[in-house]
Amino acid sequence: MQNQPDHPTPFQSPRLGRRSALVGSVGLGLAAVLPANRSSAMEAAPRVLRAAPAEVPLLGEGYPKTAVWGFDGQVPGPELRVRQGHMLRVELRNELPEPTTIHWHGLRVPHAMDGVPHLTQPPVPPGGRFTYAFRCEDAGTFWYHPHANSPEQLGRGLAGALIVEEPAGSAPAVDRDVTWLLSDVRVGPDAAIRDDFRNVRDISHAGRLGNAVMINGRVPQGGFAVRAGERLRLRLINAANARVFALTFEGHAPLVIALDGHPVAPHGPEGGRVLLGPGMRADLILDMTGAPGARFAVTDSFFPRGSYRLTELAYSDAASMRAAPLPALAMLPPNPLPEPVLDACALRVEIAFGGGMMGGLQEATLDGERLGLRDLLRRGMAWAVNGVVMAGHHHAPLFTLARGQSCVVTLRNATAWWHPIHLHGHTFRVLSRNGAATAYREWRDTMLMAPREEVEIAFVGDNPGDWMLHCHVLEHHAGGMGGVFRVA
Repeated sequence: MQNQPDHPTPFQSPRLGRRSALVGSVGLGLAAVLPANRSSAMEAAPRVLRAAPAEVPLLGEGYPKTAVWGFDGQVPGPELRVRQGHMLRVELRNELPEPTTIHWHGLRVPHAMDGVPHLTQPPVPPGGRFTYAFRCEDAGTFWYHPHANSPEQLGRGLAGALIVEEPAGSAPAVDRDVTWLLSDVRVGPDAAIRDDFRNVRDISHAGRLGNAVMINGRVPQGGFAVRAGERLRLRLINAANARVFALTFEGHAPLVIALDGHPVAPHGPEGGRVLLGPGMRADLILDMTGAPGARFAVTDSFFPRGSYRLTELAYSDAASMRAAPLPALAMLPPNPLPEPVLDACALRVEIAFGGGMMGGLQEATLDGERLGLRDLLRRGMAWAVNGVVMAGHHHAPLFTLARGQSCVVTLRNATAWWHPIHLHGHTFRVLSRNGAATAYREWRDTMLMAPREEVEIAFVGDNPGDWMLHCHVLEHHAGGMGGVFRVA
């Protein structure tokens, strides 16, 4: 059962006025839609991304603009597209009042390109520049965001989608290729972002939950325009600090074709809900089977007592595009991932995550000192990995792999909270959950763990360097739930 937030819930009845229920309205217009055949010119000179303060209309009509931090003056940042196997070159220009970086979430990049301050690169100072350049080996849906002061920088808007397109002729036949970057923001009545980042309550509980939920940087208004008979590829990205989404599509049967960018046997989501923890992605095929003029709710029901309507599928009055539905889809071509070998040579590791309120953690080690939970909270810490509070990005490795060695990791969530565990530089197979083999042995880079859950994953350490392993509830990571593994 999900833990309920014990602060005032952001989910309000749609019957309330818009000023008291920012997430109660519906909509997203066609302006957010990207055509399926959109190409990229990322191959030549670096694409410049400016990280800088800006003002944007996050909350929509009737509200003032919100002061944010954005890439190129917008939230989210520009959607970057590149073909699989091609080079991506991006020059970050830092116009923020503090250092920053860019982490390319889910991409298997060289160590020096991973964007983790003090671990893979020096942080980029205000006024500084840094050029990222790497080959995109895997097709799929990825995203980018800072890894410096992440709770605040992401919480103020710094995130964007990165789409690595399949080779010509191998992408599924769809009428539109659509990206929904999901996020939330904590704002006051004046539409200003609340300056309460890294407070101990957020760190020790569910993380920073906003009171306005957005699609592509806007609180939805008016419904998402669709046409009867069309087929969409809907790319979902959870770019929130802490919010877990559980989306249902009223009257429709979404088909999952990729998770965290990687192909999976097409299937309906478990329980009819698309479950996405922070950092996670899912590619869906949505056939518009409704009648012209109909409207169907898209609902987030992760918190049972706080379910709300995110948007609506709003059908135009036009006649159906097709007389009959399109044929079933085959599985997308696999990405070139090394398959772990689960034999006696594989390293086997156990990692236990503890802490947080109601988690039962009595004490843990911080900077070599054994401290009780109360003292940890006074220092802004609340979480431990194998009994150690991991402050910052640079640590002695939790484990070390020889290059090319397979590794089986048992992850244990010994807490009362949900945790999306993210590995940098690698993609892993999900082998089992609570001892039961997974149905699809899916490839992932972020694994959502329920309270008290045990998950077994496996991967090949083929990317040399020291890599982060951490909870992608950003307040949990800041509060000690992170570590490093080494590929030597």
